[in-house]
Amino acid sequence: MPAARTITALAKMLRSGETTSRDLCRETIGRIRARADLNAFITVTEDAAFAEAGRADALLSGKGGGGATTTLTGIPIAHKDIFSTLGVRTTCGSRMLADYTPAFDATVVANLKAAGAVTVGKTNMDEFAMGSSNENSFFGAAANPWDAGTVPGGSSGGSAAAVAARLLPAATGTDTGGSIRQPAAFCGITGLKPSYGRVSRHGMVAFASSLDQAGALTVTCEDAAVMLDAMAGFDSRDSTSVDAPPPCAAGSLDQTIAGLTIGLPAEFFGDGLDPAVAASVQAALAELEKAGARLVDVALPSSENSIPCYYIIAPAEASSNLSRFDGVRYGFRAGQFDGLAEMYEKTRAEGFGAEVKRRIMVGTYVLSAGYYDAYYLKALKLRRLIADDFARAFEQCDVIAGPTTPTCAFRRGAKMDDPVAMYLNDIYTSSVNLAGLPALSIPAGFVNGGGGELPVGLHLIGPYMAEAKLLGVGHRFQQITDWHERAPPGVDGG
Repeated sequence: MPAARTITALAKMLRSGETTSRDLCRETIGRIRARADLNAFITVTEDAAFAEAGRADALLSGKGGGGATTTLTGIPIAHKDIFSTLGVRTTCGSRMLADYTPAFDATVVANLKAAGAVTVGKTNMDEFAMGSSNENSFFGAAANPWDAGTVPGGSSGGSAAAVAARLLPAATGTDTGGSIRQPAAFCGITGLKPSYGRVSRHGMVAFASSLDQAGALTVTCEDAAVMLDAMAGFDSRDSTSVDAPPPCAAGSLDQTIAGLTIGLPAEFFGDGLDPAVAASVQAALAELEKAGARLVDVALPSSENSIPCYYIIAPAEASSNLSRFDGVRYGFRAGQFDGLAEMYEKTRAEGFGAEVKRRIMVGTYVLSAGYYDAYYLKALKLRRLIADDFARAFEQCDVIAGPTTPTCAFRRGAKMDDPVAMYLNDIYTSSVNLAGLPALSIPAGFVNGGGGELPVGLHLIGPYMAEAKLLGVGHRFQQITDWHERAPPGVDGG
């Protein structure tokens, strides 16, 4: 693939005839094969990709029957392996679905396909999107291209690693408590989590239905806007889909931030934040201030309870959603059992990994008689308080900013035996999902991670359905800085 690996740069090359979609596809798959050490992909769809690329080339050359083209026509992308894809196995990173092949495309997949994007494969992920490090995949852990000894983040770690290593310009992801933004921060790329309901969840295997949201991982905010415009839209097949005007994010990027008010919650800059990460974020905020933004203090007092609130609601919903995986209808089934009850028990015991079992047990417990009011109902009330805090804060500012994660990428295995320490990686991101707001992580510097420099993410949060505003702020930051242009060692430009 050419050195300029953004969607917008490649689109210009395709239209000028400098390259073809089939050439891009061939180069992309070659890079994926060459970087098998990252374990970023579970499935590579080479034959189907070349067929899609051929159709894109025909359209771009005017020989495809006169169909319309978009910026994404002929661009190679990948999907997190949680999105159902017609005729392509969709594993969710689990033994339970290791051989499952859907008979339909998720709406996100269908929308991007309709925009002309070329799917080259399915990316690695924490099992059923449960994790913050991509170490919970049945197919093995993915590696961070900045330092293979560190994690790429989770659960969309495979997508983040693939984009960071410049294997391809964009990939889809899902974000339930930070699973797009945290890996984007760890891998030094742009990660967009849209408002809840902005992008259809139809065909996206459910983890926690009131929190899950599809989004994009890209090199730039400009590319994230292109992806969002293609992915978003009302879908009658998704009862949580919002019938709202299209975001038109790509056409709204060139906005001034002069006079923009950025709120800084004290809760995002307290104990637990690595001083080096804090310094990088403060330097990034100073750049925005020089560009005309105004920094103000705001308060999110209930956000300190977002982790316990999230880890009651999310497991409760997971307990319900994952009850369908019982060995009866589809997916894995235990080989030997005596009776129906033992089939259920052995299938779930053998098919699910440790983290999924942990969350199912927690969720079942908090929903059980005698504990529902004490835990689940109380968490729902706290969720309302968290949303109210954001609403009050946005009366004083246009966007909220802070660090995406409290530290840079940590060593593989460092937190696998300490679930609470692992969960705290989402301390700045989970409150956004609880409130249903849009948020963005963009590269904002580097810190010394022991084995070399590791990226830091700047977290931007906006009011409901304000993705265009967020991407405009991020785009302006990327116009005055070059953190997003830096690639890992060994990658062209790295």
